[in-house]
Formats: sequence, structure tokens, C-alpha cells
Amino acid sequence: MTQRLLDELNHGIEVMQLPLPPQVAEKLIDYIGLLNHWNKVFNLTAIRDPSEMLSKHVLDSLAVLPHLGTAASLIDVGTGAGLPGLVLALCRPELRIVLNDCIGKKTRFLTQAKLVLGLANVEVVQQRIEEYRPIKDGAAIYFDLVIARAYASSDSIVSGTRHLHHRGTRVLVMQGRPDNRLNQPGYRVQQSHILEVAGLSAERHLLEITQTH
Repeated sequence: MTQRLLDELNHGIEVMQLPLPPQVAEKLIDYIGLLNHWNKVFNLTAIRDPSEMLSKHVLDSLAVLPHLGTAASLIDVGTGAGLPGLVLALCRPELRIVLNDCIGKKTRFLTQAKLVLGLANVEVVQQRIEEYRPIKDGAAIYFDLVIARAYASSDSIVSGTRHLHHRGTRVLVMQGRPDNRLNQPGYRVQQSHILEVAGLSAERHLLEITQTH
């Protein structure tokens, strides 16, 4: 099973033209193993088949990689089982990533996955995003990127996280069918990117939202 999944993952990475070191691919397979194990007890995702987890979760998350740019920090809002944030953390160890969810069973899984996978660049936060106010050395912390897998409307994602934005923050909303509607003063839809996900025929898009200047 593990070798078959690794072969499928490497094929997907090649098709999507995402050069990743072999050790990262192996860690991604380890993540699927953890998710599959915990899912039997905690029901973290409706997807039960590891091959589907690979295409619908891991490769779907990897499709975002080319759109991260040179960001130094990212918060994944409503991350659930760590999608896409935990997957991105494995690929970008220099990127400081906060995985946010308000459901305890999910953050417990994420905390265990962080330890098992050795993710020093990840912080897990169990809190409603509207109430999350990170501070370091007496100063508020802001993020270069806010990302979400369309757990709510784009309006709700922007309004619920705007206290975490600095002037150059980009909000990335992962979607199925594209929905470019946005009604948030001071923000605009910069672009809607088509995401090509190996092994997935469903439509996938990434809505990029920026502040108006």
C-alpha cells in the first residue's frame, strides 16, 4: 500500500511539475498514514480511501504551492485535518505556518502530526479565528498569507481574518467552481487561478484577494 501510494504521489508531482525532494514525498505518505489511522476513530474527513486522500487532499493542497510566492508567514483558517497548511508546511520548512481550527479533535490530530512529522515551522491554534489575536514581544502579529479551503464565503473569510492582515497580505480561497463575488470594503479579487490537480477531474480554483491601494 505504502509503495503504491508513493508511486501515485510521485506521478502526480511529476504531472503537476512540482519538484519536491524524495524525503518530502515520503513525509506526505506518512501524513496520509496518520490521517487514515486517526480517521477511523475521530472522523476527521469523509474520505476513507488513502488513494482518494492522496488526490483529493494531498495533491489538491500541493496545487497551491506555485502561488505562495516569497511569503514568510501563513495562517490556514479552518484547517480541519491540516489541509492545505500541514501539507504546505512539509514542502516549505522556511515558511512559518499557523494551523487554526476551533474543533478539539482536529487540533489534537494536528498536534500529534506535527510531532510525528517533525514540523518545527508549525503552530497549532484551537480558537475561533475572530478571537485569535497573536502577540509577540508586545506587538501584534500579522500574516503574509491567509488561506482557506472555502469553509465559508469569501466575504466571511476576509471579514473574519482582517485583524490578521497587514498592507500586503494576500487572502487565498480554495474553491471548486469559481465564485468571484466579494463585498468587503478595501479589498478586491486580484485573480482567479485554475488549479490543475493530478488524478482529480473536478474543477478546482484559487481565488486571490488583496487590499485596494
